[in-house]
Amino acid sequence: MSIRQKIRFQSLFYSIVISLVICLIALATFGEFSIESIFSLNFFLLFILCSIVVYAIGAFFVKFFLYNSVRVISDEIFQSDVDSTITTNMEDLLKKIRQYDDDQKSEISEMKKQETFRREFIGNLAHELKTPLFTSESYILTLLDGAIDDDEVNKKYLKIAGKAIHRLNLIVKDLDLITKIESGESEIQRTDFDIINLAQNTFEMLEITASKKNIKLMLEFNDKLPLRVNADNEKIQQVLTNLVENSIKYGKENGTTELVIQELTENKIIVRVTDNGLGIEEKHFNRLFERFYRVDQSGSRKGGGSGLGLAIVKHIMDAHDEKIYIESEFGVGSEFSFTLEKSLQ
Repeated sequence: MSIRQKIRFQSLFYSIVISLVICLIALATFGEFSIESIFSLNFFLLFILCSIVVYAIGAFFVKFFLYNSVRVISDEIFQSDVDSTITTNMEDLLKKIRQYDDDQKSEISEMKKQETFRREFIGNLAHELKTPLFTSESYILTLLDGAIDDDEVNKKYLKIAGKAIHRLNLIVKDLDLITKIESGESEIQRTDFDIINLAQNTFEMLEITASKKNIKLMLEFNDKLPLRVNADNEKIQQVLTNLVENSIKYGKENGTTELVIQELTENKIIVRVTDNGLGIEEKHFNRLFERFYRVDQSGSRKGGGSGLGLAIVKHIMDAHDEKIYIESEFGVGSEFSFTLEKSLQ
């Protein structure tokens, strides 16, 4: 039974009860109160007439007082002019209120998530800044306390302080880049370029880093197909650098890092960065691209870096309206892949 039907049924029921009471009082006051009088035709006609009047008064009250109150409440909730068909239709109004309630709950839930993310981000940022600041401060103060007079010690301490300051610079620089991408200040400058050349340049830059762990860098592509893409050359270079560097950083000694470039569809190519390193547990996948997120929460950040590499990758790919994917098996290795739009030329 609908709400409107329930209201009508209740109104009719109360009208009958009230009319019966009124008729009985009238009979007792102005006539002879007896069983014969109650079952008489005059009493029946009076009861019918009274029921109609009471029901009409009740309907008038519901229409012009109750529904007007509902209309005011509706306007307050939805902050808009709601037409009479909605304000007088209790089922529609109830649906709208339930929808409004669901929307508010979703909004509150999203705000709680954002607040949690904000707290974690501030905590992680403080942690990432604290380590290099404390390191550089400690060694510089030690030098000022007299260690600067020792040539061997001061060179060692200045080198360590320099690395810490370099780490700070990386964090600030990467945070600035993410902020500019999010705000639209750093716009995507699309050009047509050869993705193979870009990949080869990336390997050349990271060859020495890979050699320190004896990691073999491998590039695979179909040299019979022109693989030119339409994207921001500089930013895609950073994406490749971050992914390959990350693969080397968490790769195994004497392992491999393979970069595969191939056609995905008629107008898309896919770039895969695969390694046989430590691998990542699936529970970390959803948060892997968050700023400063650590898979290993116990130790310090491995191999330095700003802790923003994957976050930058995600922001750059989002700015290109492209996707970044991850497949990984803990203890076996990982594969990061992303798509790019092929050049029309």
